[in-house]
Amino acid sequence: MSNEWNMKTYMKGAAMLTIAAIIVKLLSAVYRVPFQNLVGDEGFYIYQQVYPFIGIITTWTSFGFAVALSKILSDYKAAGKSYAIPNILQIAFVYIGIISITFFILLFFGSEFLAKAMGDAGLAQLLKAGAYVILLMPMLAVLKGEFQSDGRMGPVAYAQVIEQVVRVTVILLGTWIIISNSLDLYKAGSMAMYGAVAGEFAGVLFLSFLYWKGLVHKREKQQKQQVPTWKIVKDLTMISISASISALLFLLLQLVDSFTVFQLLLENGMEKQQAMENKGIYDRGQPLVQLGIVIASTLSLAIVPLVAHRMNKEKGRTAIPFMQLTFRVAFTFGIAAAIGLIVVLPYVNEMLFQSRDESVTLMVFSFQIVWMSLILTLMAMLQGSGKGKIPTLFLMLGVCSKWLFNDMLISSYGVLGAAISGNISLAIVFVLMFYYFKKNWKISFAPLAFYKGIAIASLMMIVCVTVYVWIADAVLFDSLSSRIQSVVISLSAVTIGATVFLLIIAKRRVIGEKEWFLLPFGRRMATFQLWLNKEK
Repeated sequence: MSNEWNMKTYMKGAAMLTIAAIIVKLLSAVYRVPFQNLVGDEGFYIYQQVYPFIGIITTWTSFGFAVALSKILSDYKAAGKSYAIPNILQIAFVYIGIISITFFILLFFGSEFLAKAMGDAGLAQLLKAGAYVILLMPMLAVLKGEFQSDGRMGPVAYAQVIEQVVRVTVILLGTWIIISNSLDLYKAGSMAMYGAVAGEFAGVLFLSFLYWKGLVHKREKQQKQQVPTWKIVKDLTMISISASISALLFLLLQLVDSFTVFQLLLENGMEKQQAMENKGIYDRGQPLVQLGIVIASTLSLAIVPLVAHRMNKEKGRTAIPFMQLTFRVAFTFGIAAAIGLIVVLPYVNEMLFQSRDESVTLMVFSFQIVWMSLILTLMAMLQGSGKGKIPTLFLMLGVCSKWLFNDMLISSYGVLGAAISGNISLAIVFVLMFYYFKKNWKISFAPLAFYKGIAIASLMMIVCVTVYVWIADAVLFDSLSSRIQSVVISLSAVTIGATVFLLIIAKRRVIGEKEWFLLPFGRRMATFQLWLNKEK
């Protein structure tokens, strides 16, 4: 009964998180395609230079602090100390408010300094526009934390989707209006920043409405009780950093690129216009990687509470089988997404972004999907077992090494050097984290047969897709225009590649039927695998 309860809990929690996260992450990645089509590579460069600043602060405050606050509130409620909740909420709001105002001042009044540090004074207006979103973070974090502590994940999930829908709508509609009336790409970039403000404001309004509506039905007046302020502040800080550091890794690497890539291209003799466009083309890799790590990132969200719940259980199923399964799923789909994308990337590049420029660079960039998938999974398991501090240092080391390798490689290889640098830095983080995990957990993630099955599936996918693409490009769709040809070949090649890969891993039972049943939406794959392997 204990095992059954765990399976159901895992499936329910993972499914809920998967649906919410997939919608948000898909919107986050997909809107960049029409945005780039509207503003071109130079406009995309302008937006991507500033986006990491806003993304890092909002992820830490609205996500990290919300998780931290919900954990603290849950602990107090479980201990029968609900009387302390109002005081904790007040401390959290004031503390996050101080942090938000500090970052707002630094970003708004330091915008010109930061823009010059990035080598483009025109970026200052985007930094000022984006700074306003930070002022909404205290209210958003406290509301999300309050709902999550009561186990009410629905309102938080709806709020995240509403935030993203409003944000994307304002960005695309506002950019289209500006581009239609003028060619000021910096104004278009500022509109994109205002989109983030509008999205967060919509989230605050939605959660505030639900919160006050709930208060009408439970008007229990509780006398305020004092709690240790410093302990609450300390816990909020440590838990919020630990909870959000994995999500921040990709943004921190983008921030390093904002300060180094464009500047280094200029220093090595490239014209300013060309350097802007090259950085914009390089930034096409961001949404591709984001899409590629959707499965790993959503699984990592699901595994943390499960591992934490099972850590101290002496009876019943331990966390180890779930750790092994999550790692294998992340590895399987990370490899499939990266290699599948690399094989068809020139066509995907033209289909989405209108040209095949720097396709080799984007191929190298896309391999980061593998490292990110594995790092997110390992970090989640370590966090769930209460060992998140040392891995956080590994992540920061990866960010520093990215800066170092950018400096070493961009001068010789241009934006390709930046893509190589990202892979080296993430590989370092993965090796360190894997070694640290193995020191704490003497477990094997998968047998040799698993890796053999993935290798065969990957190789067959590469062969089949490469042969199909060659024939399609040379014979089947030769009469179509270049971009339409890329659309047809991309979509058909991805379908063929995915089918071949899934057929082979199902035939070889790389992931068992019982394990598929544990995963969100895995029932169909389990049924298909049983049918494929039944004795004819």
